[in-house]
Amino acid sequence: MRKNLIFLFLLSFSLAVYARPADDVGIDTAQVIKLNSDGYQVRRSDAEQTISNATKALLLAKKIGYINGIAESYRVIGVGRDYNGEPEKAIESYLNALTYFLSSKNKGGQAKVYNNIGNLYRDNDYDKALEYLTKALNIASQLSDEELIASIYLNLGNVYTRQKDYYRALLFYNKSNTLFTKLNNTEYKITCMQDMGVAYFNLVQYDKAEKMLLKSNEDAKKYDRLQQIASIDLTLSALYIAKRNFNEAEKFLEEGISYATIIKSKKLLSDFKYTSYQLEFKRKNFEKALYYLQDIYNKDSIDFTNYVSARIALLQVKHKQDEQQKENALTILKQKSDRNFFWGITIVAFLLFIVIILLSGNIKRKAETNKRLTELNAEISRQKDNLDRVNHHLEEIIDERTKDLQIKNRKLSEYSSYLSHQIRGPIATLKGLINLEKEGLVNKEECFNMMDKCVSEIDNKIMDMSDMLHDPERTDM
Repeated sequence: MRKNLIFLFLLSFSLAVYARPADDVGIDTAQVIKLNSDGYQVRRSDAEQTISNATKALLLAKKIGYINGIAESYRVIGVGRDYNGEPEKAIESYLNALTYFLSSKNKGGQAKVYNNIGNLYRDNDYDKALEYLTKALNIASQLSDEELIASIYLNLGNVYTRQKDYYRALLFYNKSNTLFTKLNNTEYKITCMQDMGVAYFNLVQYDKAEKMLLKSNEDAKKYDRLQQIASIDLTLSALYIAKRNFNEAEKFLEEGISYATIIKSKKLLSDFKYTSYQLEFKRKNFEKALYYLQDIYNKDSIDFTNYVSARIALLQVKHKQDEQQKENALTILKQKSDRNFFWGITIVAFLLFIVIILLSGNIKRKAETNKRLTELNAEISRQKDNLDRVNHHLEEIIDERTKDLQIKNRKLSEYSSYLSHQIRGPIATLKGLINLEKEGLVNKEECFNMMDKCVSEIDNKIMDMSDMLHDPERTDM
C-alpha cells in the first residue's frame, strides 16, 4: 500500500512539474539557487537562518522537480545543522543530498557532500573522516575544482590536528592557504591562518601562534566574521592561559563569549565555559573553577563522542535501508510503464512478499538497536555516577585545604603577636642598656651581665617560636 502511494505521488508530482510554464520554472530555479547561496553565506553567524533558507529552497525545488536544487538544499541544511550542533540531523541531510547528487550524476555535488561528511566525523572518528575526505579530494582533483580542493585540504589539516600530527596538519594548511590566497577567498584565508595558529600553539611555538591568531582575529573583525572571531578568541584565551598572561586571557574570553552568544553557538559557549574553568584553575581560584567544572559535567558525559558516532552510524544504516526501498519503488514504476498490466500485478505481488520479509528484518534490527541504546544509556548513567563521586571528592579536598589555610593563618597571626610582644621587649631592654652604657650611667660589667641575660631570653623565645611553628598540635605562644 505504501509503495503504491509513493508511485501515485511521484506520478502526480511529475505531471505538476511538466504543466508549469518554462519561464516560471527558470525563475523558480534561480530563486532556489539564491536561497541556498544566501543560507550558506550566513552559516557561521546564524545557523538557524541557514536551515530556514535551505528549507524554503528545498520546498521550491521539489515543487519544480529541480533535482540538483533538492540535493544542494539538503546539503546546506546539513551544514546549518552541523554549525547548530546537531550532528545526527546533519548526517541525515547529507545522505539525502548524496542520494540526489548520485541520481543526477553531479560529481561536484557528490564531492562537496563527501567533504561535509568527512568534516562531520573529524571530532569522533578519524578513520571515517579521512575516508570521506579522500573520496572528496579524488573527485575534486578530477574536476580541477581549486576552491573545493582547498577546502578539503583545510579539513584534512583539521583531522591531523585532532590526531596531534601537527606537522602534517601544517603541510595541508599551507596547501590550502596557497589556493585560497590565489582565489582571493578572505573567509577561508582567515580560517587557514587561525588553524595554523592552533597547530603552532599545540607545538608550543607560542610566538608564531600568537602572531597568526592576532592577525586572523583582526581580519575576522575587518570582515565582520562573528563566528570566526569567537572561535579565534577561544584559542587566544587558551594561548594566554598557557603563557600565564591571565589578564589577556580574560579579555579574549569575555569578548569571545559575547560573540558566541550573539551567534547562538552552543558548542562555542560550552568550549568557553571549559576555558573559563582552566583560567580560574590556573589562577588558583579553586572555588570558581569547581563551579565551572560541575556545570560542564552536568551537561556532558565522557562517552558523548562515542555515543554520537554510534548514532550517526545507526542513522546511516537506516537511511540506506530507506533509500533501497525508494530505489525499489522507482524500479517498479519504470517496469509498470514498459510492461502490461498482468506483469505489473505479478511484480507488485512479489515485492509485497519482499516487503513482509524486510519488515520482519527491520523489527529484529530495531530490537537490536533498542538494546544497544539501552546499553549506552546505562553506560552514561554509570559515567554520571562516577562524575558525581569525583565532584564530591573535589569538595572534600577543597574543604581540607581551606581548613589547613585557616590553621596556618592563625599560627601566622599568633607568630606576629608573639614577635611584637615577646621579642621586642628584650630588644628594647638591650637598646636601653646600650644607651645607659654610652651615658656612663651603669658600669660595664653589670651592663654586660644584663645584656647576656637579654640575649639568652631572646634565644629562648626564638627556640620556643620555632618549636611552636613546627608542632601542628601546639597553638599557644
